Amino acid sequence: MDIALFSPSSLFSEEDDVSSPGEEKEEEEEEETQQSYVERKHEFPGMELIIREFSFHQLNANLLWPGTFAFAKWLVEHKSWIEGRRCFELGSGTGALAIFLRKSFNLDITTSDYSDQEIEDNIAHNCRTNGITPVLRHIKHTWGDSFPIADPDWDLIIASDILLYVKQYPNLIKTLSFLLKSYKSKDDNLVPQTTKEQNGGACTALPRPAFLMSWRRRIGKEDESLFFSGCEDAATVRTLSFRRLHALARSLEPPDELTLSVHAVARVARRCEAGLKVSLRQHPQRRSPAISAISSHFSSSLAVCTPFLDQCRPPTT
Repeated sequence: MDIALFSPSSLFSEEDDVSSPGEEKEEEEEEETQQSYVERKHEFPGMELIIREFSFHQLNANLLWPGTFAFAKWLVEHKSWIEGRRCFELGSGTGALAIFLRKSFNLDITTSDYSDQEIEDNIAHNCRTNGITPVLRHIKHTWGDSFPIADPDWDLIIASDILLYVKQYPNLIKTLSFLLKSYKSKDDNLVPQTTKEQNGGACTALPRPAFLMSWRRRIGKEDESLFFSGCEDAATVRTLSFRRLHALARSLEPPDELTLSVHAVARVARRCEAGLKVSLRQHPQRRSPAISAISSHFSSSLAVCTPFLDQCRPPTT
């Protein structure tokens, strides 16, 4: 799996590469106006995509993070959660995940990223390179700024590896809260919210709208937890009954390399609508991507689901 990294040449220069101040300024201006790219082949489930990436981008929009590939695999294994949805991706970067989902499921998906024309142009280029025409709709949006659409109608929001910059959490939460709380469906023929999963035929529901996110831990747990606590403070987290949480967890059954956020689940479990006391068995920390499912509902908010709830049982009387 090819992962784009920062170019070492951007960090070091040749020993005999000596320029006058005027020449250096001209070179810097030229670099700013002429972005360099590299095209790489990436293996996604069932297909190979050719993705053009920036050699460098100040906001890491040049990178394909490992969580993207793990998330793609997970979504294939849980395709009933995304089929028929109107999807919006936060932090699309190169657009690789959105392109994969369009090609795999003909998903109605809109990409978004920082308000930067180069990012938008590169996503459009990658769409055309991989046979997607017209290109995917793209919205330039800087987290925390006013959203350009007053009544968003996306019923599924996805993101992959966007928890890198802790200082941006408040802005990210502001944007996410708006998308969840301002959701207004424009489709009268919605896919039923309750989906019959293949594993045992258990009925589970992914509420509308919903937020699915994958990430690989790269920062401390205390910093990372600020995102989840911030979501709760912003009233974007709602509680579910124990039975609903347990059924939802059973339907997930993610592959071994995927794990979910324990602390977020514990927070939800403690607030179960049914008032059941649920005990969570601690699991050792693993170096693996994590997936969290968050959904908004009416004036209250999200649900966080996890397979660890399979370890939970109602208290015995």
